[in-house]
Amino acid sequence: MRVLVTGHDGYIGTVLVSHLKKKGYEVSGLDSYFYEDCWLGKHLDSCPALRKDIRDVTLTDLEGIDAVVHLAALSNDPLGQLSTELTLDHNYRATENLAKLSKQAGVQRFLYASSCSLYGKSDQLSVDENTSMAPLTAYAQSKVMSEKALLALANEHFSPIILRCSTVFGYSPKLRVDLVVNNLTGWGFTLGKIKILSDGSPWRPLIHVEDLARAYEFFLAIELGKHKEKIFNIGFNSHNYQVRQIAESVAHHIKGSILEFAVEPDRDSRSYRVNFDRFESVSKLKPQWDLDKGIQHLLEVYREHGFKERDFRGRKFTRLNQIRHLSETQQLDKELRWR
Repeated sequence: MRVLVTGHDGYIGTVLVSHLKKKGYEVSGLDSYFYEDCWLGKHLDSCPALRKDIRDVTLTDLEGIDAVVHLAALSNDPLGQLSTELTLDHNYRATENLAKLSKQAGVQRFLYASSCSLYGKSDQLSVDENTSMAPLTAYAQSKVMSEKALLALANEHFSPIILRCSTVFGYSPKLRVDLVVNNLTGWGFTLGKIKILSDGSPWRPLIHVEDLARAYEFFLAIELGKHKEKIFNIGFNSHNYQVRQIAESVAHHIKGSILEFAVEPDRDSRSYRVNFDRFESVSKLKPQWDLDKGIQHLLEVYREHGFKERDFRGRKFTRLNQIRHLSETQQLDKELRWR
Protein backbone atom coordinates (compact mmCIF):
# COMPACT_ATOMS: atom_id res chain seq x y z
CA MET A 1 0.00 0.00 0.00
CA ARG A 2 1.28 3.47 -0.92
CA VAL A 3 0.59 5.85 1.95
CA LEU A 4 0.99 9.62 1.91
CA VAL A 5 1.51 11.13 5.38
CA THR A 6 0.95 14.88 5.52
CA GLY A 7 2.84 16.54 8.34
CA HIS A 8 5.29 13.64 8.26
CA ASP A 9 8.11 15.80 9.70
CA GLY A 10 6.26 16.57 12.93
CA TYR A 11 6.00 15.12 16.43
CA ILE A 12 3.62 12.30 15.46
CA GLY A 13 4.64 12.07 11.81
CA THR A 14 8.28 11.14 12.40
CA VAL A 15 7.28 8.27 14.69
CA LEU A 16 4.46 7.14 12.39
CA VAL A 17 6.61 7.09 9.24
CA SER A 18 9.26 4.99 10.96
CA HIS A 19 6.62 2.59 12.29
CA LEU A 20 4.86 2.16 8.95
CA LYS A 21 8.10 1.59 7.05
CA LYS A 22 9.04 -1.18 9.46
CA LYS A 23 5.64 -2.75 8.77
CA GLY A 24 6.28 -2.79 5.05
CA TYR A 25 4.23 0.19 3.86
CA GLU A 26 5.50 2.33 1.00
CA VAL A 27 5.44 5.74 2.65
CA SER A 28 5.86 9.24 1.26
CA GLY A 29 5.46 12.56 3.00
CA LEU A 30 4.32 16.13 2.48
CA ASP A 31 5.31 18.89 4.85
CA SER A 32 5.97 22.62 5.02
CA TYR A 33 8.99 21.88 7.26
CA PHE A 34 8.32 24.59 9.84
CA TYR A 35 10.07 22.34 12.38
CA GLU A 36 12.92 21.11 10.21
CA ASP A 37 15.68 21.84 12.75
CA CYS A 38 13.66 20.97 15.85
CA TRP A 39 15.25 17.61 16.63
CA LEU A 40 16.09 16.09 19.99
CA GLY A 41 18.04 12.90 19.49
CA LYS A 42 18.58 10.65 16.53
CA HIS A 43 16.75 11.14 13.26
CA LEU A 44 14.35 8.34 12.45
CA ASP A 45 13.82 6.75 9.05
CA SER A 46 13.06 9.33 6.39
CA CYS A 47 10.87 8.87 3.35
CA PRO A 48 10.51 10.47 -0.10
CA ALA A 49 8.72 13.75 0.50
CA LEU A 50 7.32 16.91 -1.01
CA ARG A 51 8.35 20.19 0.58
CA LYS A 52 4.98 21.86 0.22
CA ASP A 53 2.44 23.92 2.09
CA ILE A 54 -0.70 21.85 2.77
CA ARG A 55 -2.71 24.70 1.24
CA ASP A 56 -0.98 24.19 -2.12
CA VAL A 57 -1.58 20.49 -2.74
CA THR A 58 -2.44 19.55 -6.33
CA LEU A 59 -4.00 16.52 -7.96
CA THR A 60 -0.58 15.45 -9.26
CA ASP A 61 0.71 15.13 -5.69
CA LEU A 62 -1.82 12.36 -5.07
CA GLU A 63 -1.30 10.22 -8.15
CA GLY A 64 -0.72 6.57 -7.31
CA ILE A 65 -1.55 7.02 -3.61
CA ASP A 66 -3.72 4.34 -1.97
CA ALA A 67 -4.24 6.01 1.41
CA VAL A 68 -3.73 9.42 2.97
CA VAL A 69 -2.94 9.95 6.63
CA HIS A 70 -3.65 13.63 7.17
CA LEU A 71 -1.74 14.98 10.18
CA ALA A 72 -0.67 18.39 8.86
CA ALA A 73 -2.20 21.29 10.78
CA LEU A 74 -1.45 24.29 12.92
CA SER A 75 -1.51 21.84 15.74
CA ASN A 76 -2.65 22.71 19.20
CA ASP A 77 -5.00 25.16 20.84
CA PRO A 78 -2.49 27.94 21.77
CA LEU A 79 -1.07 27.97 18.24
CA GLY A 80 -4.59 28.10 16.88
CA GLN A 81 -5.18 31.34 18.75
CA LEU A 82 -2.37 33.00 16.78
CA SER A 83 -4.91 33.67 14.04
CA THR A 84 -8.38 32.21 13.64
CA GLU A 85 -8.34 32.73 9.87
CA LEU A 86 -4.93 31.14 9.40
CA THR A 87 -6.05 28.23 11.56
CA LEU A 88 -9.12 27.73 9.38
CA ASP A 89 -7.01 28.03 6.22
CA HIS A 90 -4.55 25.36 7.31
CA ASN A 91 -6.81 23.06 9.30
CA TYR A 92 -10.20 23.27 7.58
CA ARG A 93 -10.04 24.69 4.07
CA ALA A 94 -6.82 22.85 3.22
CA THR A 95 -8.27 19.63 4.65
CA GLU A 96 -11.42 19.91 2.55
CA ASN A 97 -9.36 20.63 -0.56
CA LEU A 98 -7.00 17.71 0.14
CA ALA A 99 -9.94 15.36 0.60
CA LYS A 100 -11.63 16.48 -2.63
CA LEU A 101 -8.40 16.02 -4.57
CA SER A 102 -7.81 12.65 -2.92
CA LYS A 103 -11.27 11.50 -3.96
CA GLN A 104 -10.68 12.75 -7.50
CA ALA A 105 -7.32 10.94 -7.62
CA GLY A 106 -8.89 7.64 -6.63
CA VAL A 107 -7.58 7.50 -3.07
CA GLN A 108 -9.96 5.22 -1.21
CA ARG A 109 -8.79 5.53 2.37
CA PHE A 110 -8.41 8.92 4.12
CA LEU A 111 -7.43 8.90 7.80
CA TYR A 112 -8.01 12.27 9.44
CA ALA A 113 -6.31 13.38 12.63
CA SER A 114 -9.12 15.00 14.56
CA SER A 115 -9.01 15.67 18.30
CA CYS A 116 -10.89 14.95 21.50
CA SER A 117 -10.48 18.66 22.28
CA LEU A 118 -13.59 19.31 20.19
CA TYR A 119 -15.63 18.05 23.17
CA GLY A 120 -14.62 21.25 24.97
CA LYS A 121 -15.74 21.28 28.58
CA SER A 122 -18.06 18.49 29.62
CA ASP A 123 -19.61 17.68 32.98
CA GLN A 124 -20.64 14.22 31.77
CA LEU A 125 -19.06 11.18 33.39
CA SER A 126 -17.58 10.44 29.96
CA VAL A 127 -18.12 11.55 26.38
CA ASP A 128 -18.40 9.25 23.37
CA GLU A 129 -18.64 9.70 19.60
CA ASN A 130 -22.35 10.60 19.87
CA THR A 131 -21.82 13.38 22.42
CA SER A 132 -22.49 16.90 21.18
CA MET A 133 -19.33 18.77 20.28
CA ALA A 134 -18.55 22.01 22.10
CA PRO A 135 -15.32 23.44 20.63
CA LEU A 136 -13.79 26.21 22.74
CA THR A 137 -10.89 27.19 20.48
CA ALA A 138 -10.22 27.95 16.83
CA TYR A 139 -8.21 24.72 16.63
CA ALA A 140 -11.09 22.62 17.93
CA GLN A 141 -13.58 24.46 15.72
CA SER A 142 -11.44 23.71 12.68
CA LYS A 143 -11.63 20.02 13.54
CA VAL A 144 -15.42 20.12 13.80
CA MET A 145 -15.72 21.84 10.42
CA SER A 146 -13.26 19.43 8.79
CA GLU A 147 -15.12 16.39 10.08
CA LYS A 148 -18.37 17.67 8.61
CA ALA A 149 -16.74 18.33 5.24
CA LEU A 150 -15.13 14.87 5.13
CA LEU A 151 -18.32 13.03 6.00
CA ALA A 152 -20.12 14.89 3.22
CA LEU A 153 -17.58 13.55 0.70
CA ALA A 154 -17.87 9.90 1.74
CA ASN A 155 -19.24 7.36 -0.72
CA GLU A 156 -18.56 3.78 -1.77
CA HIS A 157 -15.30 4.81 -3.46
CA PHE A 158 -13.96 7.26 -0.85
CA SER A 159 -13.80 6.32 2.83
CA PRO A 160 -12.78 8.99 5.31
CA ILE A 161 -12.10 7.65 8.81
CA ILE A 162 -12.03 10.26 11.54
CA LEU A 163 -9.68 9.64 14.45
CA ARG A 164 -10.45 11.87 17.42
CA CYS A 165 -7.12 11.50 19.12
CA SER A 166 -6.38 11.76 22.81
CA THR A 167 -3.71 14.17 24.03
CA VAL A 168 -0.46 12.61 22.85
CA PHE A 169 2.56 12.19 25.10
CA GLY A 170 5.98 10.58 25.11
CA TYR A 171 9.27 10.93 23.33
CA SER A 172 9.58 11.68 19.64
CA PRO A 173 12.75 12.99 17.96
CA LYS A 174 10.61 16.00 17.01
CA LEU A 175 9.82 16.56 20.67
CA ARG A 176 7.00 18.82 21.80
CA VAL A 177 6.91 20.20 25.34
CA ASP A 178 3.60 22.01 24.79
CA LEU A 179 1.72 18.76 25.49
CA VAL A 180 0.65 18.22 29.07
CA VAL A 181 2.74 15.18 30.09
CA ASN A 182 5.85 16.31 28.24
CA ASN A 183 5.36 19.82 29.61
CA LEU A 184 5.00 18.85 33.26
CA THR A 185 7.92 16.46 32.96
CA GLY A 186 9.99 19.25 31.42
CA TRP A 187 9.13 21.61 34.26
CA GLY A 188 10.14 19.07 36.87
CA PHE A 189 13.35 18.00 35.16
CA THR A 190 14.74 21.43 34.31
CA LEU A 191 13.47 23.52 37.24
CA GLY A 192 12.59 21.11 40.02
CA LYS A 193 9.04 22.38 40.14
CA ILE A 194 6.01 21.09 38.31
CA LYS A 195 3.93 24.08 37.32
CA ILE A 196 0.23 23.52 36.76
CA LEU A 197 -1.62 26.33 34.99
CA SER A 198 -5.00 25.36 36.47
CA ASP A 199 -6.36 23.95 39.72
CA GLY A 200 -5.46 20.50 38.43
CA SER A 201 -9.04 19.26 38.15
CA PRO A 202 -9.54 19.17 34.32
CA TRP A 203 -9.63 15.75 32.71
CA ARG A 204 -7.44 14.74 29.77
CA PRO A 205 -7.35 11.43 27.89
CA LEU A 206 -3.79 10.41 27.02
CA ILE A 207 -2.17 8.21 24.38
CA HIS A 208 1.53 7.57 23.86
CA VAL A 209 2.83 8.61 20.45
CA GLU A 210 3.95 5.04 19.67
CA ASP A 211 0.55 3.62 20.61
CA LEU A 212 -1.04 6.22 18.34
CA ALA A 213 1.17 5.02 15.48
CA ARG A 214 -0.17 1.52 16.06
CA ALA A 215 -3.73 2.87 15.91
CA TYR A 216 -3.07 4.49 12.52
CA GLU A 217 -1.57 1.24 11.29
CA PHE A 218 -4.74 -0.60 12.34
CA PHE A 219 -6.98 1.74 10.35
CA LEU A 220 -4.74 1.46 7.31
CA ALA A 221 -5.12 -2.32 7.40
CA ILE A 222 -8.81 -2.62 8.32
CA GLU A 223 -11.18 -3.81 5.61
CA LEU A 224 -13.09 -0.83 4.25
CA GLY A 225 -16.84 -1.11 4.69
CA LYS A 226 -16.54 -3.76 7.38
CA HIS A 227 -17.61 -1.30 10.08
CA LYS A 228 -20.32 1.29 9.58
CA GLU A 229 -18.72 3.76 11.99
CA LYS A 230 -16.55 6.49 10.49
CA ILE A 231 -15.67 8.32 13.73
CA PHE A 232 -13.53 6.88 16.52
CA ASN A 233 -12.24 8.31 19.77
CA ILE A 234 -8.64 7.10 19.82
CA GLY A 235 -7.28 6.13 23.21
CA PHE A 236 -7.88 3.75 26.08
CA ASN A 237 -10.43 3.92 28.88
CA SER A 238 -7.68 3.30 31.42
CA HIS A 239 -5.82 6.41 30.28
CA ASN A 240 -8.15 9.22 31.41
CA TYR A 241 -6.40 11.42 33.97
CA GLN A 242 -6.92 14.67 35.79
CA VAL A 243 -4.07 17.12 35.31
CA ARG A 244 -3.33 16.90 39.03
CA GLN A 245 -2.85 13.13 38.73
CA ILE A 246 -0.43 13.61 35.85
CA ALA A 247 1.55 16.14 37.86
CA GLU A 248 1.67 13.85 40.88
CA SER A 249 2.99 11.02 38.70
CA VAL A 250 5.73 13.31 37.39
CA ALA A 251 6.62 14.37 40.94
CA HIS A 252 6.88 10.73 41.97
CA HIS A 253 9.58 10.17 39.36
CA ILE A 254 11.53 13.37 40.08
CA LYS A 255 12.70 13.23 43.67
CA GLY A 256 12.66 16.57 45.44
CA SER A 257 10.42 18.25 42.91
CA ILE A 258 7.46 20.29 44.10
CA LEU A 259 4.01 20.94 42.69
CA GLU A 260 3.18 24.56 41.96
CA PHE A 261 -0.31 25.71 41.06
CA ALA A 262 -0.87 28.96 39.19
CA VAL A 263 -1.96 31.88 41.39
CA GLU A 264 -4.27 32.95 38.61
CA PRO A 265 -5.29 29.84 36.59
CA ASP A 266 -5.23 30.32 32.83
CA ARG A 267 -8.40 30.65 30.79
CA ASP A 268 -8.21 27.15 29.36
CA SER A 269 -11.42 25.55 30.62
CA ARG A 270 -11.22 22.36 28.54
CA SER A 271 -12.08 19.23 30.48
CA TYR A 272 -13.29 15.96 29.02
CA ARG A 273 -13.20 12.36 30.15
CA VAL A 274 -13.54 10.20 27.05
CA ASN A 275 -15.11 6.82 26.36
CA PHE A 276 -13.05 4.63 24.00
CA ASP A 277 -15.29 1.56 23.86
CA ARG A 278 -15.79 1.79 20.09
CA PHE A 279 -12.07 1.92 19.31
CA GLU A 280 -11.08 -0.73 21.84
CA SER A 281 -13.79 -3.18 20.74
CA VAL A 282 -12.97 -2.82 17.03
CA SER A 283 -9.17 -2.72 17.21
CA LYS A 284 -8.54 -5.04 20.16
CA LEU A 285 -5.39 -2.97 20.74
CA LYS A 286 -3.92 -2.67 24.22
CA PRO A 287 -1.62 0.16 25.26
CA GLN A 288 2.06 -0.70 25.25
CA TRP A 289 2.85 2.48 27.15
CA ASP A 290 1.32 3.76 30.37
CA LEU A 291 1.83 7.16 31.99
CA ASP A 292 4.63 6.08 34.33
CA LYS A 293 6.59 4.31 31.60
CA GLY A 294 6.24 7.32 29.32
CA ILE A 295 7.45 9.73 32.01
CA GLN A 296 10.43 7.50 32.84
CA HIS A 297 11.43 7.37 29.17
CA LEU A 298 11.14 11.14 28.79
CA LEU A 299 13.39 11.63 31.81
CA GLU A 300 15.95 9.20 30.36
CA VAL A 301 15.99 11.16 27.11
CA TYR A 302 16.23 14.51 28.89
CA ARG A 303 19.22 13.23 30.88
CA GLU A 304 20.88 11.67 27.84
CA HIS A 305 20.74 14.92 25.87
CA GLY A 306 21.47 17.31 28.74
CA PHE A 307 18.08 18.95 28.37
CA LYS A 308 18.22 22.39 30.02
CA GLU A 309 15.81 25.15 30.95
CA ARG A 310 16.83 27.07 27.82
CA ASP A 311 15.74 24.07 25.75
CA PHE A 312 12.49 23.74 27.64
CA ARG A 313 11.61 27.43 27.30
CA GLY A 314 13.13 27.86 23.85
CA ARG A 315 11.65 27.79 20.37
CA LYS A 316 12.40 24.31 19.08
CA PHE A 317 10.05 22.23 21.17
CA THR A 318 7.05 24.55 21.55
CA ARG A 319 5.04 24.98 18.36
CA LEU A 320 3.88 28.55 19.02
CA ASN A 321 7.43 29.67 19.90
CA GLN A 322 8.83 28.21 16.67
CA ILE A 323 6.20 29.86 14.46
CA ARG A 324 6.81 33.19 16.19
CA HIS A 325 10.56 32.77 15.67
CA LEU A 326 10.15 32.09 11.96
CA SER A 327 7.83 35.10 11.64
CA GLU A 328 9.99 37.50 13.67
CA THR A 329 13.11 36.54 11.70
CA GLN A 330 11.22 37.25 8.45
CA GLN A 331 11.40 33.64 7.27
CA LEU A 332 7.60 33.41 7.16
CA ASP A 333 5.25 36.09 5.89
CA LYS A 334 1.95 37.12 7.48
CA GLU A 335 0.18 34.22 5.78
CA LEU A 336 2.73 31.79 7.27
CA ARG A 337 4.28 31.11 3.89
CA TRP A 338 8.02 30.82 3.40
CA ARG A 339 9.52 34.00 1.99
